[in-house]
Amino acid sequence: MITHPDKVLFPADGVTKGDLAAYYEAIAPVMVPHLRNRPITMERYPAGIGATGFWQKDVSKGFPAWLKRVRVRKKDGWLHYPLITDLRSLLWMTNQNTITQHVWISRVPRLSYPDVCVFDLDPSVDDVRAVRRAALDLRDLLEEIGLPSWVKTSGSRGFHLVVPIDGKTPSGVVVRFAGAVGRLFVSRAPDRLTQEFSKAERGSRIYVDTGRNTPGATFAAAYTVRARPGAPVSAPCTWTEIENGKVQPQSFTIRNMAERINEVGDVWADLPRRGRSLTRAIAKLSQAQKAAPRSAADHNPS
Repeated sequence: MITHPDKVLFPADGVTKGDLAAYYEAIAPVMVPHLRNRPITMERYPAGIGATGFWQKDVSKGFPAWLKRVRVRKKDGWLHYPLITDLRSLLWMTNQNTITQHVWISRVPRLSYPDVCVFDLDPSVDDVRAVRRAALDLRDLLEEIGLPSWVKTSGSRGFHLVVPIDGKTPSGVVVRFAGAVGRLFVSRAPDRLTQEFSKAERGSRIYVDTGRNTPGATFAAAYTVRARPGAPVSAPCTWTEIENGKVQPQSFTIRNMAERINEVGDVWADLPRRGRSLTRAIAKLSQAQKAAPRSAADHNPS
């Protein structure tokens, strides 16, 4: 099924397309449940990461009839997103030189009702200690409003925090909620954190990105490989590993993930069953905003 397995996709590391496919085949039992029925945007590198790649959403032409997909309206028509439902579809996508799968926060058929809320901590400079502190502080804020969070490495410089929700809150409410959490979080440490979209305006602060919750936006899937030297993996980890500094944003790679899974399994295995309503969290967030600086309390998430 994999064509040209000897093609080198990561030149500095000698990682080939065959190596990538072998990784995804091995990781599929823990990865596919997190991918299943989420619209996928493929990050493809036909000539490897040393050349320019591209992102692809639409698979309306030239793709196998058996590949499941979902039609989503866009401004001037429709997009036909591919879906990963099993090993076969995961490997088909890999054969298209897809290194990274980027996923929606909702699943077919309830695309307007997310089942996770995502916070992406993106450092402006390489500072592992600072981004680890930010992750723990955001975890504590979410717990303050009654929401347990789960964490994974980004495979780049930061961490992704994921809050499982019950799939009953409309996407617009989730967007406003996430944005309000982000504003409150930044207001507590504006010297270290920012929601400034412009990189030039961030300085050395960590960007608290809540835009991943916007309909049609995506985040790097759990266990996906990132298109960066070393073939790092965006890997679920535990809060204990973050607390003790054992795990850093690029701790896991295509080379060591199999050993990790053999040792600890899927530390996110229970996440899909832990979804909570946002109703109480929104009420608690409103209370927390009343004690916050005015800039953080100006927006109500409900």
